[in-house]
Amino acid sequence: MAFDLPGHGDAIVPDRREVAPWSDVLDTLDHLGADRFVLAGNSLGALVALQAAVTAPERVEGLVLVGYRPHGQPASPRLNAAWEAERTALAAGDLNAAVRAGVEAWTSAGATEEVRTHAARMLHRQLTEQLTHGEPPQAADPLGTGPAALRTLRSMPALVGVGEHDMPDFHEGGEGLVRDLDTGRTTVIPGAGHLAPLEQPAAFCTLLMDFVHRLSQQSSPAHR
Repeated sequence: MAFDLPGHGDAIVPDRREVAPWSDVLDTLDHLGADRFVLAGNSLGALVALQAAVTAPERVEGLVLVGYRPHGQPASPRLNAAWEAERTALAAGDLNAAVRAGVEAWTSAGATEEVRTHAARMLHRQLTEQLTHGEPPQAADPLGTGPAALRTLRSMPALVGVGEHDMPDFHEGGEGLVRDLDTGRTTVIPGAGHLAPLEQPAAFCTLLMDFVHRLSQQSSPAHR
C-alpha cells in the first residue's frame, strides 16, 4: 500500500488543521484492517515511517528507510544551494525555474528523461499546492529533538539505505540513523540519487522484498 501524505498528491489538508502524517498513516492502516506491517519510506517518507514506528511500535514488524536526514543536522553547501535556488525562483514568481532547480537537486546526473519528467510533475504539483495553500501547522514531532526516541526502536528490524549519488547530508544522516537504530551498516543503492526508489526501482524493490522475506522467515507463525 502506498499513501499520499497530507498536502501531497490527492491528500488534501483541511484548513487550519494541524498536520501529523504519522497519525494519518496509522489511521489509514486501521481503516484498511492492517494490524501489523512493515513501513518503507524515502526522504520525508522515511521520517514519517520513524514517527509512526515510535508512536505505535507494537504494530511495526520492520522499517525500510531510504534518504533520511534529521532536521537538526546542519545542511551541506550543496543542500543549501539547492534550497536557495528554489527560494530565489519562487520569490521571482518563476515556478518552472523552481521545478528545474528541484529536479537538478534531487535526481542524479544519470537519471533518465522519464525519471526527470516524473520528478518534475511531482515537484510542480507540490509547489503549486504550497503556493496556493501555504504550509499547514505541524503537530509536535514524536521523535522529539534528540536520538532518545529513535533508540527505543533498536529491537525493531530495520534497513537504512541511501542513493549512491545522493547529497552528503543523506549519507551522513543514514550513518547516524544506523548508529541510533544499531542496524550495522548503511545500504548504498548504486546509480541512484535522492529519489532512489524512482531512479532504481528494481534495486529498491529487491532490497525491500528481501528484507520482508527475511522477516517472514524469522517471525512466529502467528505473525506470518
